[in-house]
Amino acid sequence: MVKIEFLGPIEIDDIELDIDNLKDLSIYMKQDENLKEWIDISAVAVNDKIITTPDYKLNSGDRVSILPPVCGG
Repeated sequence: MVKIEFLGPIEIDDIELDIDNLKDLSIYMKQDENLKEWIDISAVAVNDKIITTPDYKLNSGDRVSILPPVCGG
């Protein structure tokens, strides 16, 4: 299982999913009305490293962070 955490204004509790890569996560998020707006505008980190490759292999125990854009100073 992979832990997914949603940061900032997303305001959704962490979940655990049985997924193989970030593309699978994107498919999951696009099916959820509360999440689909965030997938195309958020950065994604796996174990605190920004990842841009949808086919990035996920392993059980990985932590995926969805990082929405923020404003501030």
